Amino acid sequence: IDSFDQWGVELGKVLAKRVEPALTQGADVPGLDTSTTALVAAYRELKEVH
Repeated sequence: IDSFDQWGVELGKVLAKRVEPALTQGADVPGLDTSTTALVAAYRELKEVH
């Protein structure tokens, strides 16, 4: 993905708005793919340790 591609930038913003509550509030976000779910879980785990 070209990081300067405007369509990609806009999609990233939409996706970030969906994932942000999972990272900042610990909310469950339904419909995430397995890779994103695993990353959110890893982040939460690291956040608890530190």
